[in-house]
Amino acid sequence: MTSTSSKPHDLQSLDTLTGGAFTAPTSGERAQRIRDWLAANPTPEQMQDVFKELSGRDKGAARLLREKLDELKRAKSQEAIAVEWAHKAEALLAQPKLNIADALAWQRDAAKAGAPLSREPLAGFKARLAERVKGIEDLQHRAQVHREAAVLLAQRFEVLSTKSWRDAQGVEEALRADVAHWQQQAAEIVADPNWSSLDARFAPQLESSKAQLLVVSDAFHGALTLAVAAAADAAAPLPPVPVWADELRVARGGTPEAAPAPAKPPAPKVDPEKRAAAQDAVQAALAKLEQETAEGHGKASAGAAAALRAVLKDQGKLVEPPLEARVHAALVAAGELEGWQRWSADKVREDLVAKAEGLLKRPEGQALGGRKMQETLRALRDQWKQADQGGVPNHALWKRFDEACNEAHKVVEAWLEKVRADAAEHRALRTALIEEVKAWAAEHAQASDLKAHNRALHQFADRWRDAGHVGEKVFAELQAQWNEAFGAARAPFESAQKASVERRQAMIAEAAELGAAPMLRIDAVKALQQRWQHEAQSVPLERRHEQKLWDAFRAPIDEAFNRKTAEREKASAAMSEHDRNVLNASKALEAANSTGDAQKIRAAVAQLEAALRGEAPPPAPAAAPASAPSDGPAVGATEVVAPGQAAAEFGESAGQAPAPEDADALPTAAPADAPAAPDLVAPADGADPSARADAEAAPAPVAPPKPAPKPVIAVRGDDRPGNKKAEAMPAGRGGKFGDRRDARGGPGGRTGDRPARPGERGAPAGGGRFGDRPPRFEDRGPRLGDAAFRAQREALERAEFALRKLASQAHGEALTQVLGAWEKRDAAQLPSVQELGRAVTPAVRSSWSQAIGAAPSAQAADAAEALLRLEMAAEVPTPAEQLDARRALQLKLLTRRGDPTPEQTWGQDAGKVLAASHDAASARRLQNALKALLRK
Repeated sequence: MTSTSSKPHDLQSLDTLTGGAFTAPTSGERAQRIRDWLAANPTPEQMQDVFKELSGRDKGAARLLREKLDELKRAKSQEAIAVEWAHKAEALLAQPKLNIADALAWQRDAAKAGAPLSREPLAGFKARLAERVKGIEDLQHRAQVHREAAVLLAQRFEVLSTKSWRDAQGVEEALRADVAHWQQQAAEIVADPNWSSLDARFAPQLESSKAQLLVVSDAFHGALTLAVAAAADAAAPLPPVPVWADELRVARGGTPEAAPAPAKPPAPKVDPEKRAAAQDAVQAALAKLEQETAEGHGKASAGAAAALRAVLKDQGKLVEPPLEARVHAALVAAGELEGWQRWSADKVREDLVAKAEGLLKRPEGQALGGRKMQETLRALRDQWKQADQGGVPNHALWKRFDEACNEAHKVVEAWLEKVRADAAEHRALRTALIEEVKAWAAEHAQASDLKAHNRALHQFADRWRDAGHVGEKVFAELQAQWNEAFGAARAPFESAQKASVERRQAMIAEAAELGAAPMLRIDAVKALQQRWQHEAQSVPLERRHEQKLWDAFRAPIDEAFNRKTAEREKASAAMSEHDRNVLNASKALEAANSTGDAQKIRAAVAQLEAALRGEAPPPAPAAAPASAPSDGPAVGATEVVAPGQAAAEFGESAGQAPAPEDADALPTAAPADAPAAPDLVAPADGADPSARADAEAAPAPVAPPKPAPKPVIAVRGDDRPGNKKAEAMPAGRGGKFGDRRDARGGPGGRTGDRPARPGERGAPAGGGRFGDRPPRFEDRGPRLGDAAFRAQREALERAEFALRKLASQAHGEALTQVLGAWEKRDAAQLPSVQELGRAVTPAVRSSWSQAIGAAPSAQAADAAEALLRLEMAAEVPTPAEQLDARRALQLKLLTRRGDPTPEQTWGQDAGKVLAASHDAASARRLQNALKALLRK
């Protein structure tokens, strides 16, 4: 008969209890089943049995059980500790006088013992103690503020004793109320439950402040009562306040008494050296105390305060009042720091722990990098060391802080590993670059293209600069190798640069020789400059050095050219008679331009052109009698511009001749073969260049004959307005005012054009090549100096601009008169044909005059269509609201190809508009259209 063992039954029951942990095939499954079983909160006895059986089979799964059992043990011990520290907290709270240091020591010692301060009931006791400590601190602050209030009230009494007693009487009741309120607040402070927990020094301080305030208040009110009685009764005694007594004495008719100056006992003489030594000793001890207090070192500040008291005890009599005040303030601050240091140290530590734990809990995208994390951890540890210097160490907080810092330091370790890998890669890259430079230097030792050589060197230097970061020692080692390799690669280029500098120095010396020669050789200078440019393009130098050499090379040549220019200007400074005449005529033209008179401007232009041809200026004309007839005005005469002249000016500004319809209204021009007047003054239509050309060609001044009327020439074709054939431009001086007369070629058939060569069209018969060419003096006159040429060119340009401006002004005034006549329905205000210009015929003006003189008769639709036709003829924009009507009219005109176009009938269309009633919008549109049409 065999006996059965109980162990297999125990294993089977434990396996069933743990959900198959003992029969699991792998360690991972076994650990997972143990975790699931532990989540069901088994009893400690069951866990102990399973741990005993499993610890010899699977240590990994058994570790979970051991950790759970250890946690239960810690929980039991923490419960016992929590009960113990809860009793201590209750005892502290039950004390009528609570010491702040004891409350803070309870929290520190409980954390050091491992009590669960974050769980109840210790969390509630911790909050109650913190609240009690805060109440004590607030009460201390109130007591200090109340003491200061008592001092301020006493100062008010003192200030009122220096003023009139009537002022004091006016605020007496307010002072009484303030003193009573102060006493009430003092009683509330004393009745506070935490009053007994305050430091022992606060109670006597508050009592002394109260007693002093009451003494000052009673004395003030008593003196004020005497002052009031003395004011009412002249026999009553005066108050003990000197200011009030003097005031009452003056009111009674007496004089104020001068207060005798109190005799001060003579101060004993002190050796200046002893006083200075005492001052230095106190200041040294004071500086040490202020430094320790500012840094928050409680222990060090206590020692420094003791040392300062000892020095002050020996040297206190020799210390000056300002320094003594600083000493007392520093001692007070050190005393307060000593009491608060233990509590503030834990506050600082808790802040540091929160910062360390928050390093890895930052928001997404704001995680600190490796270097920043390293610097932050170093700063946090330094701050923890400073906190430990001023208070008792807190091991529980230190453990949390150290664990948080170690966890955050993993980021720094990963970053350092990456930095090491990058440094190794960068070192390999730099080493390979050094080898590449060495190979390139051996291959290009005899390079001919120095620019490409220099460019490659710059590229190597850039690659070395961008090769990445390495350690300081590694960089120092690699930098020496790089300098050696790069110097060898740069040696051919530097030798070429040195040779190029020597050649350039030789060219600088050669340039100095050329510049110092009495006769400057232009060909040698050009050759030397070409050699310099070739050298500069072949061998590049550093920019500043090359610019310095170029300045040295250019200086002697520039000096030679400047010397030559100065000699040329000196030679041309002597102005010829011809230049002087041209300058005088230019000044006369400038003066005529400033007058704004077209007649004077044209006369001055004629005189200037005569001076340009080399003709002698005419003598000053004698004063002629008033009745002497003349074909043209004298030089400088002023006359009113006729309407025909205004039309001629406007037509000239537009670049076209006047219309044939206005030929009768315009003054006739002199024939081409008529001699010029002796005073060289152009007639009213002197803009005709052919007349001036004929006048200039006359050999001697003779009296001009009577001009013949312009012949009427029949022209075939359409004679409607807009279809007139343009007349040929009169031959004469073309181009721009101020162009040189000796310029070759150019439009307009100028008198300064070159003569035709033999065999060409228009060449003179019998023209030869050498001596039979006709003289050119008659064409352009002598050559001008630079000053005279510029003066005549600028004067002629300004004259042209002034004539155009005058013509534009005349045109604008005529258009304004047309609109004014339409608005007032007054045909008398309508300008004449000459004022309106060549674009308006007499028939058109007559129709306008009839439309304006009569009452408005045109329909609004006809006037609107006429305005649209005017805008189409003038090619000006139409208002937005009329665009559809304009497009409709354009389509309508396309279907009537036989009808006259708007360009042909714009005069009749303007008459239709003028026949309608006036309004501002139509006037503005008519003005824009006529402004463009009258210029055509």
